[in-house]
Amino acid sequence: MAGDKKAKAKTEQVKGKVKEAAGRAVGNERMEAEGRAQGAKGDAQQAKEKAKDVFKH
Repeated sequence: MAGDKKAKAKTEQVKGKVKEAAGRAVGNERMEAEGRAQGAKGDAQQAKEKAKDVFKH
């Protein structure tokens, strides 16, 4: 279960980076900002899962 959540967090990070890069490439500031937000969401999810691992052991 935890591996699944970690994978989803990593997917969010990657999708955010892609969206941010695409927004930058086409000059769309809104898309770029959405990508940054999506990446930050993935970062937060990943940090949460890492914290759970620390306290589990």
